[in-house]
Amino acid sequence: MSLLEEVGHTPLIRLERIARDCRVPVWVKCEHLNPGGSVKDRIAKAIVEDAEARGLLTPGATLIEATAGNTGIGLALMAAARDYRLVCVMPEKMSQDKRRALRALGAEVVITANAPPDDPRNFQQVARRLAAENGWFLTDQFNNPANPAIHEHTTGPEITEALPNLARFVAGAGTGGTITGVARHLRRAAPHARVVLADPVGSGLAGLVMEGRMGPDAAYTLEGIGARKVPETLDLSLIHEAISVSDAAAYAMADRLVREEGLLVGGSAGAAVVAALELARRDQSTAPSSPSSPIAGIATRPRTSIPSGAGRTGSSCSWSRYSRSGCRRPATRGRTCRLRSRARRAGSPRRSPAP
Repeated sequence: MSLLEEVGHTPLIRLERIARDCRVPVWVKCEHLNPGGSVKDRIAKAIVEDAEARGLLTPGATLIEATAGNTGIGLALMAAARDYRLVCVMPEKMSQDKRRALRALGAEVVITANAPPDDPRNFQQVARRLAAENGWFLTDQFNNPANPAIHEHTTGPEITEALPNLARFVAGAGTGGTITGVARHLRRAAPHARVVLADPVGSGLAGLVMEGRMGPDAAYTLEGIGARKVPETLDLSLIHEAISVSDAAAYAMADRLVREEGLLVGGSAGAAVVAALELARRDQSTAPSSPSSPIAGIATRPRTSIPSGAGRTGSSCSWSRYSRSGCRRPATRGRTCRLRSRARRAGSPRRSPAP
């Protein structure tokens, strides 16, 4: 079995301690157990395989992506396995640890200014320009339809197979591919389930969902989720509700997930579980007679160091409520749930908002 075959089919783990005061079970889908340590492994593999199938890549080709880190890690694994060159364009606010990790995997890293989306110095704009000037293949996670498609056909079915009575799916949105793809699957397979966005305070997406206009733009430190502009891969019409989560609440929850549940995940996971717990407590007060309808969401492992009391960034897990067993892995792979131990590199959390 190759490393790339290990992408996906991640286990669902119930939160036994953090959610012990909720009659509604809260589960996490552990996307940090993918080979590259995040949910982004799924889209990296899907985007490259889609380009290969369409004849857009030849041996030795150069891939280029605008990334905060995790998609770059996934693409670096693909590039190493398929003999491609990889260039990752990152804003300067990203940690030195992320840069070192990408370089260690053979990627060339280009650092840009922390510029807004429409500024030519913005990391996405720079990646597009370099791709055009050099004839490189732009993997384009923010616009590539292979991004939400892989979640529609893998992540979503894995969740509903394990949690057929799903009530809520909770996730943040960076590219929006995960929440959009899973929502498309739920619309067919579990139309009763509601899709909830966990959005950083300072991102404008929650305002669009709840009020129909972009919310106030403010600084936040959570990485990989939130936006000032809606990506092509995010379909807000599929989202029923949004919950804003502060940096402090997300980081505090990420610390608890590590200490109390043994899940080495980051700030985006913390934000998702804060929102999931709010929903679980709301549901048990409004519908106490049905405590077994699940809630689910997504996040990924930290890519930066975590001093005591500081937050973690870039993790992957899923949030839901369902049965009493401690672990559920999709039956599409008949193998025992196992937690894969990985070394984690250390760095420091970023100080400015995600683009």
